[in-house]
Amino acid sequence: MTAPQSPRPNQPSAAQPLDTSTASVRNDSPKQLFGIYIKGMAMGAADIVPGVSGGTIALIAGIYERLINALGSIGPNLWQVFRQEGGIKGLASVWRHVDATFLLCLLLGIVTSFATLAGIIKHLLDNQPLLIWSFFFGLVVATVFILLSEIKHWNIARMALFAIGLITAVVISSLPLLAATPSLPYLFFAGAIAICAMILPGISGSFILLLLGAYDAVLEAVDTMNLSVILTVVAGMATGLLLFTRALKWLLSRYYQATLALLTGFIAGSLVKVWPWKVDALGALNSEAINNVMPWQYPTGPHWVTTIGLMLIGAVLVSLLSWWGNRTNRV
Repeated sequence: MTAPQSPRPNQPSAAQPLDTSTASVRNDSPKQLFGIYIKGMAMGAADIVPGVSGGTIALIAGIYERLINALGSIGPNLWQVFRQEGGIKGLASVWRHVDATFLLCLLLGIVTSFATLAGIIKHLLDNQPLLIWSFFFGLVVATVFILLSEIKHWNIARMALFAIGLITAVVISSLPLLAATPSLPYLFFAGAIAICAMILPGISGSFILLLLGAYDAVLEAVDTMNLSVILTVVAGMATGLLLFTRALKWLLSRYYQATLALLTGFIAGSLVKVWPWKVDALGALNSEAINNVMPWQYPTGPHWVTTIGLMLIGAVLVSLLSWWGNRTNRV
């Protein structure tokens, strides 16, 4: 059994608490599973960029609530689900309970994206940062407008939550990067925080690892197969994921509109991180260029035609993704 979708904001039942203790079986067709795989690839491509969260793509693609519900279903209660029937039937019940087919297709898409696009995106970030940041800036701006249109009946509380999310994301994006050598307990903590950021729309998990000074240590551990570091980070991620998704699942099921306002604020605040025109501390262009400047202050000029064109492409693509997500949900 799988946890049901949280109500969309334009449904009459949106104000009513959702009973996530009950579940409904999701029988996805091969075409729908392929669509989930493609959305996973889009999430993976976003997670590669230190500043864009895969959670943002999941939210705009219409699978965010299902993802949170599936992850939030993983816990100690799975043993009780298994014991009800036991054996192969018990395993099948556990599989349905956590919506494992959906998670597997999504994970395969993310892994495929990392395997095929990581090198390309890294090359663009190193050699054509203005191009890649312009594309993602347009994507995030369009995402903010789409999500704002889904929030019904703005009130002081929802406006305050939006502001809190925006300010928090701006502050996080502006923090100085740490460079200390991390210990194993610190890496456990960094993994837990990073996975929360990866699920939460707005700031990416890779950027959180950069902020915490753990990004290079994790990459080096993967490259050298340092199992003590890898297992510590994975344990931290698993812990953070299970705890955080349960809390987020509860919020989405009972306070969908308020939670959506907070998440949209996070995404809007991440625009500081994905601002295309960046220079280093001396005003030059290199791998250390993280300081935002106005377009006309960019050393090689604003490149208006190229940057605006790529922003429009990003906005169109995310609009198409939103349309596809809404159409899939209606079906």
